[in-house]
Amino acid sequence: MRAVFLASYGSNAMKGLIAGSNRPKAIEDMLATVGGKLVSVMFTRGEFDAIVTVEVPDRDAVVAGTMAVLASGSLTRLSVLEELDMAAILPKAAKAAAAYKPAG
Repeated sequence: MRAVFLASYGSNAMKGLIAGSNRPKAIEDMLATVGGKLVSVMFTRGEFDAIVTVEVPDRDAVVAGTMAVLASGSLTRLSVLEELDMAAILPKAAKAAAAYKPAG
């Protein structure tokens, strides 16, 4: 599955980036521990400093990577988007919608 991480660096992490920290290599090394691969890293201007796309075996790997990054204290904000299989979801959503009776 694919996941996208939207990250905002803290001041110490930004100092490390300026000093020459190789973020793609650090991300690749971390992903290897959970069976994942780096797809892309894009540094951005605006609300987020970086957008990282990864390929991982399952949701547990996404959560494990998220926990590792957050535990480092290097980010002020991290949002994670997980790719969905809409072909599998839509039939279930249709059943749920047909069965749901709203209040009132």
